[in-house]
Amino acid sequence: MKRTDLVDNIFRKGSFLCVGLDTDIKKIPAHLLSEENPVLAFNKAIIDATAPYCVAYKPNLAFYESLGAQGMTVLEDTVKYIRENYPDQFIIADAKRGDIGNTAAMYARAMFEAMDFDAVTLAPYMGEDSARPFLEYDGKWSIILALTSNKSASDFETVEDKHGTPMYERVLRRSRHWGTPINTMYVVGATQAEHLAHIREIVPRHFLLVPGVGAQGGSLEEVAKYGMIDECGLLVNSSRGIIYASSGEDFAEAAGRAAAEIAAQMKDLLPKE
Repeated sequence: MKRTDLVDNIFRKGSFLCVGLDTDIKKIPAHLLSEENPVLAFNKAIIDATAPYCVAYKPNLAFYESLGAQGMTVLEDTVKYIRENYPDQFIIADAKRGDIGNTAAMYARAMFEAMDFDAVTLAPYMGEDSARPFLEYDGKWSIILALTSNKSASDFETVEDKHGTPMYERVLRRSRHWGTPINTMYVVGATQAEHLAHIREIVPRHFLLVPGVGAQGGSLEEVAKYGMIDECGLLVNSSRGIIYASSGEDFAEAAGRAAAEIAAQMKDLLPKE
């Protein structure tokens, strides 16, 4: 998906919400377990309920890999379902790939050819070699981990060198030249909102994928205050707070209400056209 299409969708829908499809078979409503494919049935219902209120979906590959071969089939079928029924949605593979050489090339082929994702999350620890094969796909996006929302992010990401520059800043400054704002995004956790203004000085035009709003305690208002640009430039992800809004037979309706509530807040935060 082109950047212009993503921006158009955001302003048309009045939302920059990304719904994380972190579907755990141990957490889905019990009545779905009688379905032939419970996880796919859950995903389809969640997608149908939330599609009017979001612009992106982000399946976390670990939840599907944990189910073995069947899980990967569910993942492919989920992507296909979105493509066929909601073609305006931006689909992110939350895979956090980070290898190099032929291995990275095969990961890129899997994400962008075999499964037709729009974007994939990448760990930049091994440098440009870990991103280059993904960036060679026209119309596809690399989403590079910069400053994450987990507690142990401080082990490396915020450690400063002798010049007082934190590791995440070095990642941003070096990797911003690997691609461009039309094929590269960054992951910045919502719980790190105090750093967003500085991050925007370094990458003023790139989109930011922001997890951590909702269940992890991040503030949507702070993210928008420090991270918003004229083209929005944000995809804010919510997973558990939406897909597990209810554990009963009304799970899809509850997910739709949760997504609609967040989207309404987002509409008020978007720049006026």
